Amino acid sequence: MKKMLKYVLFMAFSLVWISISAQTENLKKAGSISYISGSSVYVKFNSTEHISIGDTLFVEVNNSLTPALKVNNLSSISCVCSAISDLKLNVGDNIVSTYIKEEEINIDNKSVVDNAASTEALILDEQQQNDTITKTQRIVQNKNDIYGKISLSSYSGFSNSPGGNSQRMRYTFAMNAGNIGGSKVSAETYISFSHRDNNWNDIQSNIFNGLKIYNFAVKYEPTTSMKIILGRKINPNISNIGAIDCLQAEKVWNSMTVGAFVGSRPDYQDYSFNFSLLQFGGYIAHTYKNKSNRKMKTTFAFVEQQNSGATDRRFAYIQHYNTLAKNLYVFGTAEVELYQNIKGEKKSTLNFTNLYLMLRYKILRNLSVSASYSARTNLIYYETYKNLVDRLLEDEALQGYRFRINFRPARKLAIGAWVGYRSRKDDPKPTKNANAYISYSSIPGINAAATISATLLETAYLKGQIYSLRLSKDLIPGKLYGSFAYRYVDYQYTFTEGNDLQHVGDINLSWRIYKKISFSVSYEGQFEKEFTYNRIYANLLTRF
Repeated sequence: MKKMLKYVLFMAFSLVWISISAQTENLKKAGSISYISGSSVYVKFNSTEHISIGDTLFVEVNNSLTPALKVNNLSSISCVCSAISDLKLNVGDNIVSTYIKEEEINIDNKSVVDNAASTEALILDEQQQNDTITKTQRIVQNKNDIYGKISLSSYSGFSNSPGGNSQRMRYTFAMNAGNIGGSKVSAETYISFSHRDNNWNDIQSNIFNGLKIYNFAVKYEPTTSMKIILGRKINPNISNIGAIDCLQAEKVWNSMTVGAFVGSRPDYQDYSFNFSLLQFGGYIAHTYKNKSNRKMKTTFAFVEQQNSGATDRRFAYIQHYNTLAKNLYVFGTAEVELYQNIKGEKKSTLNFTNLYLMLRYKILRNLSVSASYSARTNLIYYETYKNLVDRLLEDEALQGYRFRINFRPARKLAIGAWVGYRSRKDDPKPTKNANAYISYSSIPGINAAATISATLLETAYLKGQIYSLRLSKDLIPGKLYGSFAYRYVDYQYTFTEGNDLQHVGDINLSWRIYKKISFSVSYEGQFEKEFTYNRIYANLLTRF
């Protein structure tokens, strides 16, 4: 434990020294629109390491940048934006973010996921962005570049229920140092430390009960077609296996990509370094592009995971996406179990697990449909601020079939709906869920965006109805952004009498104090028949 802590501190010190030694550049970074829903436009990047709430994103028109979107929220690889111009935007359009000696690193402050069972967004967005290097992205290659953030977050809960009060603090340091000193070496890290008001004893007994290292790696690129990575990092070509601790190497030959890795995987209890959890494997990927610049990429991987020298899991991983047909997008992943050990009986197998398939078709410019099938396992959250409603919807919608339709009859009006169905052998009855929304991006008189939605959920254990209204507005353009939401939640339990009726209100303010400093605060009140729950989340962020 002491050796590991020394290793972590040494690497952290080295990365901080790198940040002091390097210099920044005036740069542009490109992404593309991945989804349009109501008044919200989702833009995916390789990472959102240079973006903060309130920033302006641009469209390149006739070799000049035209303001198009404002960032309202962001995660590690995508931004949720609202339109600020009359430009017609479509899925797939290129979007540009500019930055001058300042950026923000790629982690959502509210939730970090263990990718042992990764999400569609991580696999899809990172893989696509890894294959899409536009002329604006090439500007940043081989330039000495450093950016990062330091943030302080507070999450407080107050309630009149027994034991309902809580306080949690979270401190974050994140940095990306590219082409250090003009060399072929880059480094990146994302580290957080969090504690509650009653868990200091747990942290003192094991520092990793509070310390979480999500990304901690050094990359060496001897040529433009080869890279070697040392440390902890998720590989987007095989993101389903989660973070890899130690050594990764990758080489590209024209349309072929070959990679290999050897090391360990994070401890499944506290996400610390655990070198008894050995893992190794390799992958090969082929990319095909037709004359219309549409792509198809398929990745095959083999992975062996061990526990104290014994085989824990042996499996093959397959990932495929295809955009060769006009307006049609196909994406799928699957894992094939190759080994099992039941009651001491070891044998080879060939069982499909964690299957996911998705098709999306754009019928018209303003009308698209998608269908998906998922047999993935539930996510493991090491840090989350999701409430009960979010977790229930996520768990029940993760597996089964889903159909979605989005329609934009007018520039400011959007309508959409999705339905899901799941029926497994161990389910007492099928799970059904449905959602519909209508959104208008600019209400006359108040110039605010509004979204009304309804969600219905039915499982073997409960029936739920959720109705919500959200209003959002730029209070001071470029400086202060606010939103308000109300949700009516009604749960009826199958095996107990009565229901659980909730009124939930949410108020959020985001203030860009200075170009490098921002502050956001949100309040959520949950009002039930007997108890009231109040939650306040605040975040102070400075970028460098």
